[in-house]
Amino acid sequence: MAQILAPSTQWQMRLPKTSTYGSPIATKMWNSLVLKQNKQGAAKSCGKFRVFALQFQNSTVNRLEKLLNMDITPYTDKIIAEYIWIGGSGIDLRSKPKTIAKPVEHPSELPKWNYDGSSTGQAPGEDSEVILCPQAIFKDPFRGGNNILVICDAYTPAGEPIPTNKRHRAAEIFSNKKVVDQVPWFGIEQEYTLLQQNVKWPLGWPVGGYPGPQGPYYCGAGADKSFGRDISDAHYKACLYAGVNISGTNGEVMPGQWEYQVGPSVGIEAGDHIWCSRYILERITEQAGVVLSLDPKPIEGDWNGAGCHTNYSTKSMREDGGYEVIKKAILNLSLRHQEHIGAYGEGNERRLTGKHETASIDTFSWGVANRGCSIRVGRDTEKNGKGYLEDRRPASNMDPYIVTSLLAETTILYEPTLEAEALAAQKIALKV
Repeated sequence: MAQILAPSTQWQMRLPKTSTYGSPIATKMWNSLVLKQNKQGAAKSCGKFRVFALQFQNSTVNRLEKLLNMDITPYTDKIIAEYIWIGGSGIDLRSKPKTIAKPVEHPSELPKWNYDGSSTGQAPGEDSEVILCPQAIFKDPFRGGNNILVICDAYTPAGEPIPTNKRHRAAEIFSNKKVVDQVPWFGIEQEYTLLQQNVKWPLGWPVGGYPGPQGPYYCGAGADKSFGRDISDAHYKACLYAGVNISGTNGEVMPGQWEYQVGPSVGIEAGDHIWCSRYILERITEQAGVVLSLDPKPIEGDWNGAGCHTNYSTKSMREDGGYEVIKKAILNLSLRHQEHIGAYGEGNERRLTGKHETASIDTFSWGVANRGCSIRVGRDTEKNGKGYLEDRRPASNMDPYIVTSLLAETTILYEPTLEAEALAAQKIALKV
């Protein structure tokens, strides 16, 4: 993300409901066609039969499309709410729909629900009920109308957050008065890789082989440079419709890899919007027959990995004299480097090697306009004496609730000793 701008009021757009449907083939007509084929013999009529079968298949698809695109708003006040939650791996997404009596405007208007946690790796079979609590609402770009997507977090029947519920702790940090007063902004750059479904090899790559070396693919155009643009564009529009605060997208350095940016978002909202955007992307790739990968290093060798760079600022950083506040924040981040690394995504050691625009996972570093550092500060921030910092360490599969709340905790709430600060400043050559 080039820079963090002021958060704007959310706006939503309605998708056009224009589609063309073919004439359905009646069951009687289909039966007569089959009987006729049997009488004439399969060998002589194979070609005609295939044509009729294709017509029948297209007609079936068209009838399904009519039902899938049906706007139920004129016929009922009821809506469909798709309850979404994080599964047992901490990165997989699960969902199921629920009928709600009327349109709602706030999560508090929605009922709690439950699911079988033993089937998601989140509860034992003998006590498998997990409670879903609605936390954020987005418009449903797949069903349209008044239907909604609902981001939920999960609890035991006793009301305790389950281990994969990282939103609960993040909400506690973001509700701390010191954090609230600093109005933390986040701009998150979500990278991902598209894989061919049957071979799990990047989209556009020859099966079992490799494309030309990196160079022409980043923000490239053309059939030999850009693979998956339709998916990226469909996702972009669907997020805008849903109300996700998506701010841009681009093709990445490795072919078949893309990025989109969400933000600036304030506090807990950043995590809600990233998780919703990931769910929408999963649904779109599902429809396209393509596999979505958030692996931080999907292809070994001289290929870029996938990260989730997190741009961050506080009110004090954005005001005059903010550069000194940014340097103090960098100092705090250096003191908790290992804690952050341990929470920034599984498999990140394969990505943070010091190559391919990354810093070494073992060493904390910072620099102005240096994409090979742990923390990058932009030229404009240095020049203006205020702005934001970019944490380049998070992996593409990071949990945004963890990363955003940890950044706020380390830079706002964490208070190291003066001795520790002095030693850290000397180590990373930072004058505060």
